[in-house]
Amino acid sequence: MTVFIMVAGVFTGAGVWQETTARLAEAGGEVHAVPLTGVDADRPAASGPVDLETHIADVIAVIDAVGPAPGREIVLVGHDYGIHPVLGAADGRPQHVARVVYLDCGMPQNGVPALAAVPDRALRAQLSDSARYDALEGELAPPSGDEWQRWGSTAGLSVAALERLTALAAPQPLGTLLQPLRLTGAVAAVPTTGVLCTRNGVGIDLVQQRVDLGDPTMATLTDPQVTFFELPTGHWPMLSCSSALADVLLRAAAGEGRRLRPADVSATPVHLRPFSLEVPEVPRDRRGHVDLYVPDAKGPLPAVVLVHGGPVPAGARPTPRDWPTLVGRACLAAAAGLIGVTLDHRLHDVGDFESAAADVTAAVELVRSDPRVDADRIALWFFSGGGLLTADWLRHPPAWLRCLAASYPILAPPPNWGLTGSRFQPVRAVTQAGALPIVLLRAGQETPEVAATVEAFVTAAEDCGTHLELVDVPNGHHGFETRDATEETRLALRHAMRSVVTRLTGGRRTVRSSRV
Repeated sequence: MTVFIMVAGVFTGAGVWQETTARLAEAGGEVHAVPLTGVDADRPAASGPVDLETHIADVIAVIDAVGPAPGREIVLVGHDYGIHPVLGAADGRPQHVARVVYLDCGMPQNGVPALAAVPDRALRAQLSDSARYDALEGELAPPSGDEWQRWGSTAGLSVAALERLTALAAPQPLGTLLQPLRLTGAVAAVPTTGVLCTRNGVGIDLVQQRVDLGDPTMATLTDPQVTFFELPTGHWPMLSCSSALADVLLRAAAGEGRRLRPADVSATPVHLRPFSLEVPEVPRDRRGHVDLYVPDAKGPLPAVVLVHGGPVPAGARPTPRDWPTLVGRACLAAAAGLIGVTLDHRLHDVGDFESAAADVTAAVELVRSDPRVDADRIALWFFSGGGLLTADWLRHPPAWLRCLAASYPILAPPPNWGLTGSRFQPVRAVTQAGALPIVLLRAGQETPEVAATVEAFVTAAEDCGTHLELVDVPNGHHGFETRDATEETRLALRHAMRSVVTRLTGGRRTVRSSRV
């Protein structure tokens, strides 16, 4: 028999699991939804301040009450904040726990408080400033009905389910968020399963991409003991798809799930494979974090500035400005009579968009000040996660910005990136783009979570009459320049570059859709 011990996330107590626990019990499992001190009304009141250690003790008490027995395996399930007390308890009782399930949550580290995982950045900064001893006795008021989106995607929740979530919500003791998680390391030996809710922003393919980039924090996820599942819903699957969640938990307990592929150090990573087009080599002129590829032509010349995506691990080598995707496009631009520009910016984490935006602005100023560049004829071309950086340029495009291009971009921040209230909202910003021409390369085999942001952007652009040209690559994947060396890809690359060149060298045309 499998014994499921379930721990709910921030503001939510044991009652949120009602439908899921019922379905698990119907399947023959023993289920315990842990009531947390200071959150669940039917839990005895604490004699002192409630902190993370209090909730760890709550979970350990249930583990000890269940007790080890032949043929019984304990599976701990932690949703959102709940993974912190789950890991603390599993670290204290590793011999009793068969598996830990991370339900749409981060990967807490030793010495780091749960506050670090709060998606609302403004609130996180506010609480960080007040992280003093006296704050440990305070509480954080639960969201109202229209505020839950700040804590995760509400996709999939019916009106009734959202009302129920609000009705069940309770204040969260601040000590549970501010006290650091302390682990001995014993929990590292316990098998784990990650259940990703894709409407909250992350799917398995995106995690695999981080592994392939060589992100050291992702390496442990390729262990054979680690499996993954996806649910096509928002952050509260126990309310939006309880039957599907119960099925996934049963399969996780059986050791099923998708396993990640380790980064193959002997093979060339996808992002470092050759550029799909043969382009002439152009000498680079390195200026700090900016490289200029200048053709042998009389200037000043228009320039196209290529802005890489991310987040990219800070230690990744080579750095993005030397990746074939960007160097190939810069040389392609130079072959067309433009100055191609690549750069490195500091988008190493989802909290780095401010720094990355400042780096891009500085790079553009450096390029425009170069005497070989026509400062009044600049194009910006964004890739992948760098797509969110388009918002600044769409909102109030300067006169010298003649074109904005984007390849397989993320054009709305995933809910779990904590950027809901930020300025990095291209879907909203495009309504202010005016006459700025936009060239958008769209991968037909894009991951669903990214594709949804692109479609939202296209709809917003069309609704406001933006000068949008779509270049579709129906069989292309995210990063198709080096991933899909096909004639379809090559046609799309040439077509998009011609469109940018046209807008930089004089003529403007409005092409609503192109399919190659």
